Amino acid sequence: MSGDYEARLLRVMDHIHADPAGDLSLDALAEVAAMSRFHWHRVFRAMTGETCAQAVRRIRMHLAACDLVRGDRPVEEIARAVGYPDPDSFARTFAAHYGLTPVRFRAAAPFRPTPQAPGKERPMTTETALYPVEIRQVPDRHLAGLPHHGSYFGISQAYARLTSILQARGLMARTGAMVALYYDDVTSKPEAELQSFAGVELPGDMPLPEGLQAVDVAGGRTAVLTFTGPYAGLHEAYQYLFGSWLPGSGHVPADQPPYEHYLNTPMDTAPEDLVTEICVKLQS
Repeated sequence: MSGDYEARLLRVMDHIHADPAGDLSLDALAEVAAMSRFHWHRVFRAMTGETCAQAVRRIRMHLAACDLVRGDRPVEEIARAVGYPDPDSFARTFAAHYGLTPVRFRAAAPFRPTPQAPGKERPMTTETALYPVEIRQVPDRHLAGLPHHGSYFGISQAYARLTSILQARGLMARTGAMVALYYDDVTSKPEAELQSFAGVELPGDMPLPEGLQAVDVAGGRTAVLTFTGPYAGLHEAYQYLFGSWLPGSGHVPADQPPYEHYLNTPMDTAPEDLVTEICVKLQS
């Protein structure tokens, strides 16, 4: 029976991500789940901790935020792409979720730092305050999760599938923090070929859940950048870590992909309060 509910939840989560501009009403999602509207509302909330409407709004706003900071696509076009044909309604919903209008969010640091005049160095005081970095001894991490191919912003869909599987099997409370690995430099490959891994930490006595993949991440001496804020701002944090801090530090990264360690989740945390550690293992 749990497998049946797991399949229903996966279908619904995949449907939301595949067509954020479509009809994502409770009736429509209940039809995707092949369950009555009344029962699906209760099942979804019990399994995920959110109502269908809350999940749809959270996913739509996340996709919109990622689009806003990755290019100059018109705000009205982004609004339509996530199911808001009325720009004013989109702006109100976005501001309620992120605390800024879409236009201000796109322009605000740390998402779009102000360009420096030619020949002048960028002041480090602001960036070091926004992106504090420390060197730590971090533990080995044993992960279970799902691979993701394509835009790194799209890893949210892999996490939706992963958490759906764990929630349906009653395993979510037994797992640790979410940890995502990013194997490719976004400038070196077409977006469609990027590879990443959406994982959660497993305790040593927990067997690998069926259908998930295991990945072990070696611990050791690691540069850890702590970023506070919406996930859409992580790109600029990476730019600082690899473009400014690392070259100026004298340290050399080890042959291991960077990973993100999430200290809380959008399920119960406001976007401005999300805390993410970007971890880069260093050569000894």
